[in-house]
Amino acid sequence: MAPATVRRAPYKDFLQPALQRRFSSTATILLALSYLQAIFLSGWSSYFWTWFPIGPAGIRTLVIFFCGLLIIILRISQYHVGARASNSPFDAFAKFFFSVPTIEACIIYGVTSTIFANVYLWALPQSANLGVVTYYSGDRARVNERTLFYFSYMGVSAVVQALFHFFQDDDKIIIDAARPKDGEAKSSASSSATLKNVFNEIPTILIQAGQRSFANIFVTFAVYFIVLRPWIWGWALFFLRPFYSLPKTNMLPPSHPADYRLLFRCFIAGVLMTTVWKTANHAFSAFMVKEPLKNGKPLTSESKDPNGSLLNGLKSKKPQIRVFALWELAYIARNDEIRRKAIFEDIDRKDGPVWSQIYAICLDLVKSIERRIDEYGKPVVAPPAPVEPETVRARSSAPLKEDPIFQNKPANMTMRGEVERAITSVGRHPGHSPVSQLSPLAKNALRGARDRVLSKEQQEALSSPQLRSQVQTWALTVINNEWFGWIFRQGFRNRLTAVILGTPYLELSQYLNAMDILSLFLVNSLQEDKFGNAHRDVATTIRTFTSVINKIEAFEARFPVHWTDVKQSRAAPEVDAVISALKTGLSQVVSEFECYSSDLRLNRTDIRLAKEAAAPRARAQPEMAQAS
Repeated sequence: MAPATVRRAPYKDFLQPALQRRFSSTATILLALSYLQAIFLSGWSSYFWTWFPIGPAGIRTLVIFFCGLLIIILRISQYHVGARASNSPFDAFAKFFFSVPTIEACIIYGVTSTIFANVYLWALPQSANLGVVTYYSGDRARVNERTLFYFSYMGVSAVVQALFHFFQDDDKIIIDAARPKDGEAKSSASSSATLKNVFNEIPTILIQAGQRSFANIFVTFAVYFIVLRPWIWGWALFFLRPFYSLPKTNMLPPSHPADYRLLFRCFIAGVLMTTVWKTANHAFSAFMVKEPLKNGKPLTSESKDPNGSLLNGLKSKKPQIRVFALWELAYIARNDEIRRKAIFEDIDRKDGPVWSQIYAICLDLVKSIERRIDEYGKPVVAPPAPVEPETVRARSSAPLKEDPIFQNKPANMTMRGEVERAITSVGRHPGHSPVSQLSPLAKNALRGARDRVLSKEQQEALSSPQLRSQVQTWALTVINNEWFGWIFRQGFRNRLTAVILGTPYLELSQYLNAMDILSLFLVNSLQEDKFGNAHRDVATTIRTFTSVINKIEAFEARFPVHWTDVKQSRAAPEVDAVISALKTGLSQVVSEFECYSSDLRLNRTDIRLAKEAAAPRARAQPEMAQAS
């Protein structure tokens, strides 16, 4: 009887439950916040019904919680690991703003704002005068413009929040790339620590919500009275006339609806709604970056085939799953001796030993930095189109004659003929200057006309270098503006990091974890790899780390500062972190295996170059090269 095969559970079967637990933690915080807001919105006419959850307070809690839940669903559908890769804020706007995720964010924030606006109106007393219509002198109904202004304010708040959501890149989650010391796990794995972090941010969230809600009042004033008022008033009459006896005219009221009571109520509603939005975003980002552990152990520890499930995550095409799998493997490399031994001893696999597969994945990730540096600045070569074989058909008649039909015209040596020939040459050869095609006679005539029309100063001003310099001067005037110039500045850090870490997202932790995995597994293989398979990869790792370090440092030294970067700063912390991780890993491997260099086929030159590359960086300030 054939032995029963053990099903290898995919890595997502262990990651998804962990993410669901983090989702439930975020939802619990939102539910508590919703309950507090529901109590705050109670009329306090009855002490019991103000807080009793089975009643009006409970209904308001569920509706407010639903608003926050929509934000979490939006984050789940759009989250990405790492910040967006862009040269400047304007570059990010051009690349990412006109996209489906931006539209989805606007819709979700608009829906939640509309729902919360109605909940807030439901909690207000009759004296607030925020009904749909109001009555003057008996039964004369009029559209209540105060309510229109209130809903306009909530709509503007939703649009502003959606814009901040885009420009702050709230969809990103940043995994802490700092490596723990002394083999201890980081405190981010603790749920209590994460919960404490969220609670500590509540005062900041309230302050930011108050500031934004106050600013939105002025934005609403400008937008409502300049743009929206006639349009909203007309549509309100159109929808309400079938239900109320309203005037036939669409004339706007002579007075504006906003008074200090209405503005105060708008401000309170804005603060409450913005608090829900910001708390949902912050709690989601905080809980999502917890380490991939369950009860202090790696997620795949409960799998029947832990190594197979981990390999499945490392080979995943989804970057989110691959990043968490690398994070878990890095934790194993630092802290879990039993799992390290199990990886070294797992050699009976269809695609090769587990360590060999892990080594290939991590080394390819490190080499990808080198490939991007080599490909930088080179034109993208399109794949050649397949050439279909030409079929030669048999002639059915005599070949066509190629003799000229008309006789050639005599050469026109006049000024007009020279100009015509020059223009024709420009059309046929666009890369050539038209002046170079003229005869000496035409050149002299053109030069004389230019001297008679333009002065020497005007001719110099119209030259190509002068024009480009003038355009750059005008552009720098805009870029140096402290209010909006930062939108167009292409910083050295952004441009260099995009080359080193790749696009479209700058995910640093996967590279640092891959480097730690390679170096720590090789160092620990001296005591834990009883088959000696890892020793064959030491020489390649040392040479690869040495090459990548040298390439990054040389590339960073010659990488130019763009002319729009007015700060002229060459600081790039992400690149420094990559170099530091490479140097640390290379130093550890060389110090452990230098005595075995002859057995590993490492010559003295390899060891010398590796030691030079692993030496601490001397942060000399190179000259600021300007990008042309």
